[in-house]
Amino acid sequence: MQIKKGIEKIPGGMMVVPLFLGTLTNTLWPGIDKFYPGFTGNFLVGTSVILFMFFFSVGTTIDLKSTGYIAKKGLSLLIVKVLLAGLLGVIINHFLPRHGVTTGLFAGFSVLAVIASFNETNGGLYMALMTTLNRDEDAAGFPFISIESGPFMTMVTMGVAGIAQFPWQALVSTLIPFAIGITLGSLDHSFRNMFKPVVPAMVPFFAFTLGYSLNFGMIFKSGFMGIFMGVIVVLLSGSVLALVDRFFTGSDGVAGWAASSTAGAAVAVPYAIAQTNPSFASTASSATAIVATSVLVTSILTPIVTMYMEKRARRKGLPIVPKKYEGKFAESIMAKKEEEELKAKDDAKLAAKGD
Repeated sequence: MQIKKGIEKIPGGMMVVPLFLGTLTNTLWPGIDKFYPGFTGNFLVGTSVILFMFFFSVGTTIDLKSTGYIAKKGLSLLIVKVLLAGLLGVIINHFLPRHGVTTGLFAGFSVLAVIASFNETNGGLYMALMTTLNRDEDAAGFPFISIESGPFMTMVTMGVAGIAQFPWQALVSTLIPFAIGITLGSLDHSFRNMFKPVVPAMVPFFAFTLGYSLNFGMIFKSGFMGIFMGVIVVLLSGSVLALVDRFFTGSDGVAGWAASSTAGAAVAVPYAIAQTNPSFASTASSATAIVATSVLVTSILTPIVTMYMEKRARRKGLPIVPKKYEGKFAESIMAKKEEEELKAKDDAKLAAKGD
């Protein structure tokens, strides 16, 4: 049976299909992780553990020579997405009351829902897409993008200065697996050869656990507004970030589309803000449903759009890496190929001895 080949025919299939199955599982049987405790139950809710292993493995593949380009790309995607969310918030705030729209087709539409949906990128999804496409240098920009995680950036964007403190522990936490992986991969390239194949293999496991944190009932609860928000997040933020990636970093824009999603952590943002600023309490519930649906919609739509744009960029011959960095990355690529060839020869010799 050609199951894997069939899944890969779907754009971003190794991410989308497990995500869909995880969401379906949680929708039909939300308590299955408690019904089957132990290994199975812990796996279903073990997104953080899987992400640690995933990010560590990615870290071993990163070439420190590309640090300047990585910082430029990561920071540009971070800053532009936060500024876009803030600009949209300011504009909408001029036309809507703080409690937002309460009736009709756009019920639940509020400043809080918009900023929370736009402000945070799903870093795990971005990583999965970039590593699936073998774009290690783009994937390495994740530590900068991770600064968006949690309610603090949304609070800053909304201008609630003094209410939230910068959660530096969360940022450091996202850097630890990367730092360990980069260190080991740089000190001993055999670690790089060992863990590089792990990266794509981890994607479906991460996707399933992410899907299990969602359910299709969220779509019905938020209605049209939640689906609309997810689509707009991908199309609007993706377009803007792709332009920045093309004309500022000199790449092909694919990383910008990969960052056009809403992070799962954003679901907790509306209530966190309502706790620190009670004036948002009336919109917290509806905003949470909309953000949750945006997470689900963007988790499915972002991989599809990103894969399409990547194929389009290859047809157009757009550069993945700017010309001025081509020399450095070429050396890195050649070194990796040589390592892989040596490993293949060693494996062949061992196999011959075994025979």
